[in-house]
Parts: sequence; structure tokens; C-alpha cells
Amino acid sequence: MGSKTTGPGAGLATASTADQVAVRRHNLAVVATHLRRHGARSRARIAAETGLNKATVSSLVAELCTRGLLMEGEVERGAVGRPGRVVEIDTASYCALGAEVNIDYVSVLAMDLGGGVVEERRVPMDTATMAPDVVQARMAETTAEIIDRVVARGTRPVGLTLAVPGLSDESTGQVHDAPNLGWRDQPVVEAVRRRLGHPDFPIHLDNEANLAALAELDDRGPDSSVQHLLLLTGAVGVGGGVVCGGQLLRGARGFAGELGHVQVDRDGEPCPCGRRGCWETVVGLKALLRLAADADDEVRDPAVDLERRLEAVRRRAAAGDERTLGAIDEVGRWLVSGCGNLVNVFNPEVLVLGGYFAVLGEWFVPQLREGLRAHVFAPDAGGVEVELSGLGFSAAVRGGALRAAQAVFDDPTLAPVREPIDLDHPTPDRTGALA
Repeated sequence: MGSKTTGPGAGLATASTADQVAVRRHNLAVVATHLRRHGARSRARIAAETGLNKATVSSLVAELCTRGLLMEGEVERGAVGRPGRVVEIDTASYCALGAEVNIDYVSVLAMDLGGGVVEERRVPMDTATMAPDVVQARMAETTAEIIDRVVARGTRPVGLTLAVPGLSDESTGQVHDAPNLGWRDQPVVEAVRRRLGHPDFPIHLDNEANLAALAELDDRGPDSSVQHLLLLTGAVGVGGGVVCGGQLLRGARGFAGELGHVQVDRDGEPCPCGRRGCWETVVGLKALLRLAADADDEVRDPAVDLERRLEAVRRRAAAGDERTLGAIDEVGRWLVSGCGNLVNVFNPEVLVLGGYFAVLGEWFVPQLREGLRAHVFAPDAGGVEVELSGLGFSAAVRGGALRAAQAVFDDPTLAPVREPIDLDHPTPDRTGALA
């Protein structure tokens, strides 16, 4: 029988071991995150930039390669002294998933850990007229199709984030209220998890505008100095993501950012939330299309892909169609008024227009730049710059994939030491991605 370590030093030894494990886990995260943000680097350069010593970096890189998070790259060019081989994020071993349900579509995106899009699909759907379980089943089905494709290439999912336009509770996986979808108290995470066969990777839930804001921050790159950003996503509903001091503003219970339901006209149009005159009733896509086209016009048909419909609206505006330009001008006036209030409250450095606002940005941006000077109390509109998102309608699913990937960068030990994948019998699949 082996002897046990006893006495006053035993507890200290255990604590010391635990501390060493925690420190190594932290250092693994430092190296992986540094390469995710800044790109391929030699081990010597990683050591210089992170403050870790070279021997530690070499050990950490070796483990991260074994776990499938890093891979060897080319010889570093332009290096002083003996050139070293760079290491970079492994873009083939793992991917992260984002899935969004919105008023006119269901969308799924798979992103490699370096930030590149691996697979993406958007399915036009009139989700507001469908039962929640039908929409959730289609979202799960589309997600499963994407998972099958990436697994067939030997790539393993690390997580999935579901994006929904409404109040969501991450802790319970429920959507409390998504008025434009007609959803209340929907256990979305459990519904999708069940339809995917209870996968081992985590499934998160978040508001689509919050995730889009995270994607906007990431898209600006590591050298961006922007710390205060306001994102407006324009669809049938209007969402908002507010970044203050470089951090997403979530509020006490995670419900911050419901900018579309700020009341602007007490006697205005009824809103799906049950009130009247919410901001989205005058600046949402439905308001624009109602002003711009008759009910039987293709641009108002939810069965037609959203980008195709918006491109038709943009073409009409560019051709000088008076009705289309009048609709844009009317919506633009309400947009200026609401954005003026938001800039007064949050004083962002940048106001980013996403969704359909970006598609029609060549008309909205001049209105905003001129109008905000009159509506904002601070001089020079508080210094805010108005910009267009370059992420289109992929912003929320990209943000969802980023959030799913973040868990592995925060704790790289979640990625197991890799075994070769047998493509004839691929494992893990969607029922066991990180087993």
C-alpha cells in the first residue's frame, strides 16, 4: 500500500499544484488570444510581445499545437538574426457556430478560429407567421446541415450561439419576449439542443443586436482605438448594441439595448410589443417598405430573399424614383430624431448603421451627419462619426460564432489533445463535438 502525504505541508502542496495549473491555463489563453488578435508570430516574437519567457512560450505553443488550436507556419520574414518558424491559429481543426432567427430568415454561419467564414447559409422564411417550434426546427435543421459539412472535412465544432431579436436569458436558455416573432417564454436552447441530438458542445443564447455589436468591434481589428460605439441594426425590428469603455453594455439583467421599443409617438402605429408608436414602427424595414411600395410588390414579399428585395429598393432610389426617395426621407427624419437622443445619452465615438440602414446608407448617412448637429446638445454632435457596417446581415451570426469561440480562447484546455479523425466514421459529430 502506498503512503499518503500528511502533515501541515500537504494542503500547501495541493494548493500549489492547483495554482500552477491555473497559471498555465491562463498563459495558454494569453498566447492563443494574442495570435488570434495579431496574426502569425515566431515564438521569440510572442515572448517579446506577451512578456512570457521563451522557454515557457515554446512549451505553451507545443501544447496548443497538440490541442489543435495552433499550427506551424512559414519561416518568419524580415526577422533580425536567425529566422524562426511562425505559429498561427489552426483554421482547420475547429470551428464555431452562430445561428440567427429573424423576421424574414433563418441564418447559420460556421467560422474557423482564425475568424474566416467556413460555411454560411440563409433561408428566407416568414418566421412571424409560423409557429415557434416550426421555426426552431428549421434553425436546428439548417445548423445540422452546416455541422455535417464541416465535420466531413475533419473540423470539430466548439460551440454554438443562437441569436434572437428579443429579450433573452442566457442562464435559462429562454427567450422571454420577441414581439416581432410572436415568441414568449420559449425554451429555445433546449429545443435546438434536443433537435441536434444533445451535442456535447455548449449552446448559448443572446440578443442579435448584442452579437452584431461584438462582431463590429472584432471587425475593426486589434489596432482600433474605439471604446465607445453604438450599433443600430435595421430590419423589421430595430436593435441596438451599446459599447462603453470597450465593453458591451448589457444592463442589470442583460436586457439593455432594446432601442427599437423606445416610444416616440404615443398616438402612432401599433407595435407588436403591444404598445403604440415605438421607434421601430417608424424606422423599421416594414415602415420603409409600406411607404415605398404597394402590398403586392415583390419588395414586400417575405418569401423573397431579403438582400434581393433591398437591392431592388436601392436600385429604385438610385434611379430617382420619387416614392422610394420619399420613403427614405421620411424614415431618415425619424432616424435622425431617435439617434440624436441616443447620442445625447451615450456620447459614442462611432454610430454604426447595420442591416438595411447600411444597404441604404448613401441616403441615410448624409441625413444623419447633418441632422445630428441640430439634435445633439453637445458641440459638433459630441464628436460622433457615422459609419456603415461592412458585415451586412451576417453580423449577428458572426458575433454568435465569435462568442462561441471565445470559450476556447479563454480556456484552451477545453480543446482535447487531438486524435486523427477517421472520415469514414467521423467522430465526434454534432452529437459529440468536444468529447
